[in-house]
Amino acid sequence: MPPYAGPPVASRQGDASSTLRLLAYLALAIILIVLDDQGGWLSRLRAQAGVAVQPVWALAGLPGRLGASVRDNAASHNQLVAENRELRNQLLLANARLTRLQTAALDNAQLRELLNVAERSGLDVQLAPILDIDLDPVKQRLVLDAGSREGVRAGQAVIDAGGLMGQVIAVTPLHSTVLLLTDPDHAVPVTVARNGVRLIAYGRGDRLELRDIPLSAGVEVGDEIVTSGLGGRFPAGFPVGKILELRPDDTHAFLVGELEPAAKLDRGRDVLLLRSVPQIPRMPVTTGLEPPAGGDTAPGPRPAPNNPAPGAAAPAAPTDTPAAAPAATTPPATDAPAPPAGDRR
Repeated sequence: MPPYAGPPVASRQGDASSTLRLLAYLALAIILIVLDDQGGWLSRLRAQAGVAVQPVWALAGLPGRLGASVRDNAASHNQLVAENRELRNQLLLANARLTRLQTAALDNAQLRELLNVAERSGLDVQLAPILDIDLDPVKQRLVLDAGSREGVRAGQAVIDAGGLMGQVIAVTPLHSTVLLLTDPDHAVPVTVARNGVRLIAYGRGDRLELRDIPLSAGVEVGDEIVTSGLGGRFPAGFPVGKILELRPDDTHAFLVGELEPAAKLDRGRDVLLLRSVPQIPRMPVTTGLEPPAGGDTAPGPRPAPNNPAPGAAAPAAPTDTPAAAPAATTPPATDAPAPPAGDRR
């Protein structure tokens, strides 16, 4: 039995027209290919068509470009914010380091000044850091981070590179308290470096003051005031201040001077404590009864009086041994020289 081929299909009229259209399209395509190959006008037509549809392409790609731009801007903004934050932190860190270096440089300069003062003066000093400061108008004190464990004792003089600062008044095992020169309860014997007039400098809260200056003392504005060494508490010759102003007191019999402290009482981080007060060399006191210097031969016997008193015993006969020389009576030297006649008060 032959295979099943299905019922016979009747030809349709549309098939012929479809074939003719296909052939027409093929012929048109061939003609266009030939013409384009010969004249190239189809390429120009495509170029002009591309120019014509360019706005359409731009409009169609606009959402994609906007999205990409937004993503890029967001990424750039976040990156810039992160970089700005990091740079700000680095700047703060650099400023902190710079400030620390400047502080270290200032501390180094101050320590050099203190050490230079100690070396030039040949003083036995101790370096002590400042722990706290109290510059109240009625209470001028310093608290040092050094106490009896470090050998600090009450009464020690405190100096800095500029001059005298004060003295230690209280000591604990770990800390000590310094009474500054400007404290109202403090007074120090001083002298004018130019002419040697002895005075007393009193603390006035934020300054120093000289009182009871004789009109004939010759004290002038700008004179340097130094310690006199009287009393044995402060060494002589340490700068105390400079006279800024002179005015008469209420009685107009004396002058009052205002001093600018030589020490930097309101700055610095370290001070020097004097372990011992250098002694002032004493001048030898002579009475005229001393034996001549360099004489090895003792003086001869004392001659007998020419007119002895009635009833007195006869003088003893001289012997070979010479009589001893009379002992020289030298009065003891004092720590402070006697004040001149015009300076006794």
